[in-house]
Amino acid sequence: MTTVIAVANQKGGVGKTTTTINLAAALALRKKRTLLIDLDPQANSTLTFFTSDEITNSIYDVLADHRMGLTEVVKPTKCVNLALAPSKISLAKLEAQLVGQFDAPFRLKDAIAAVREQFDLVVIDTPPALGIITVNALVAASHLIVPIQASYYALEGTDDLLETLERVRARPNPELQLLGVLITLYDKRTNLARDIHKQVRQVFGGKVFKTVIGKNVRLEESPAYKETIFSFAPDSSGAEEYASLAREVLQRVS
Repeated sequence: MTTVIAVANQKGGVGKTTTTINLAAALALRKKRTLLIDLDPQANSTLTFFTSDEITNSIYDVLADHRMGLTEVVKPTKCVNLALAPSKISLAKLEAQLVGQFDAPFRLKDAIAAVREQFDLVVIDTPPALGIITVNALVAASHLIVPIQASYYALEGTDDLLETLERVRARPNPELQLLGVLITLYDKRTNLARDIHKQVRQVFGGKVFKTVIGKNVRLEESPAYKETIFSFAPDSSGAEEYASLAREVLQRVS
């Protein structure tokens, strides 16, 4: 059974793409056949592995109509066991194109069905918005991870995301579970970060991952070198933290 994990938060700048890339890489390192689907029109997950010139067909071509299958756009990355379904800026047009289409929320779920045999885990990067693209991710997913930045407005917007989660569970995907809430960009030196950590635990209880992702220059630098944290700085605290997160994720989905 393939586990499909959506990483979502409509708030930008919470480390969502960093988490998606490095969690997928950590799972691949644990010998899990992993597919990373880039559903963000900004295509930052894609650009971590490829230049835009190397991408001809993208996830947009799969979701915009039914003529192209997911297998036709998936590309192996230089990381063993990790493949990517890339994104391009054209994905931004999808919202308008899917308006009024009766199968709009199910396009990604239908596309993933064709590749389930090939992968143990699918990890989906989503845009910082709660439109039809993110809904596609939630309808296709078995589990949801919510990254929350350890900052003053940390919980702002999570009500809307959780409401969307409940609406998706009520109708198109009753199987969807909140796998966990991940605290990111954590600076243990500040009282504010510790207060936010406590506040998030009060709201989400046992759903908060034990692993906390600290502020880390290496994590910020690695995409510029087209690397995951594991190839760029394997001995860094960032690599250690994402390896720990992967262990927790596998425990929770098993």
